[in-house]
Amino acid sequence: MSFKSVKYGAIDIGSNAIRLLIATANTMTGNPPNFKKISLVRVPIRLGQDVFTTGEISEVNFNRMVDAMKAYKLLMQVHKVEKYKAYATSAMRGAQNGQEIADYIKENCGIEIEIIDGSHEAAIIAMTDLHNVIDERKVYLYVDVGGGSTEFTLFAYGKEVVSRSFQIGTVRLLNDMVNNSLWAEAENWVKEVCKPYSKIELIGSGGNINNIFKSSGKSQGKPLSYFYLASYYEKLQSYTYEERIYSLNMNQDRADVIIPACRIYLRAMKWSMAKNIYVPKIGLSDGIIKSIYNADNRI
Repeated sequence: MSFKSVKYGAIDIGSNAIRLLIATANTMTGNPPNFKKISLVRVPIRLGQDVFTTGEISEVNFNRMVDAMKAYKLLMQVHKVEKYKAYATSAMRGAQNGQEIADYIKENCGIEIEIIDGSHEAAIIAMTDLHNVIDERKVYLYVDVGGGSTEFTLFAYGKEVVSRSFQIGTVRLLNDMVNNSLWAEAENWVKEVCKPYSKIELIGSGGNINNIFKSSGKSQGKPLSYFYLASYYEKLQSYTYEERIYSLNMNQDRADVIIPACRIYLRAMKWSMAKNIYVPKIGLSDGIIKSIYNADNRI
């Protein structure tokens, strides 16, 4: 049997943070690929705060983005990354100067950024390796909560049924930019797609639910209950922003968005009548890695 190992890079330019994931795709003849995370670097450049309030990315955050891209380029060189993709989501696609900044970064940092729409984002997220979580006898609603949008994907009996992106994100909620009609639209959609199924479990991805899962002390693969998440939500609200940083040991850019993220997951559970949420620690970056591998191997 022949063995092959290829190193890939994934840059996820989100509304709350910008991430670089470096991973290897290891293959052996006759076996499925094995993806191994090598490095994850996250910088809290909150582009959504600019875009959702002023319509464009500020000069300060533009300069921070440029520095981050230069650093990511060097990190990929040091790691000997063979191929990479850089995708920008809700904040960049809503910024009046988004494409202009992408062009500047390509010219000056050597990184080509593709600004993708919500459906493309949902499709990439759906590529993530869920085989350790999904039971082909069950139905799941996959909920990926970001700063600018939330992607919902319904999986039934091992297959993707439907997915949709809504502009309901943590940074938007912090700025009171999600109206009741959008909440109602998301609720109606989730209820409609879940209606044919009697029992649904949730799968949650995103930095906030990962943080909540880690604090729960649960073993990987075990779900959080609706009751636990609701109780934790109440606990978070009882702390001030400063107390969440000090007493709960949260990053500054996590301590505010974690509350609206909790609200989104709880509503998704209520709409779908899910009693449990599984947290497999996957997201857009993982989907990007897999999409590069698939393109490389024409899958």
